[in-house]
Amino acid sequence: MEDTVFMKIVKREIPADIVYEDAQTLAFLDIKPIALGHTLVIPKKPFENIFDIDDETLSAIMRTVRKISPAVRDAVGAHGVHINSNHGEAAGQVVHHLHFHIIPRHARNEFEFWPETDCPTPTSASEIAEKIREKIV
Repeated sequence: MEDTVFMKIVKREIPADIVYEDAQTLAFLDIKPIALGHTLVIPKKPFENIFDIDDETLSAIMRTVRKISPAVRDAVGAHGVHINSNHGEAAGQVVHHLHFHIIPRHARNEFEFWPETDCPTPTSASEIAEKIREKIV
């Protein structure tokens, strides 16, 4: 985990357009943005994803996301932001260091994020909900 591209940015071993930093988090422009102003927020400590991060650090990341989201939006004249994070390869995580994307959006038709699918029947939804409740620790 210490040699991910994000840790190299934290350690200033490679350059990045840093827009915000505090004791626990770092925010910088995405090197392959999907919109002007596309910003990433990461913890300075190397956590792979949501499954292994502690509550205090996760709270710090979300405070940073909340703090800089309006600045990202306003800097590019967007009407909103899309906040996204992928956790695990099956979910599309490419860099194995927890990060949140703040992506400025000007219009709803700029992206198609959730394809339409058949919703589960109420019976199967209830069964799934029960299984989730059983797994919560």
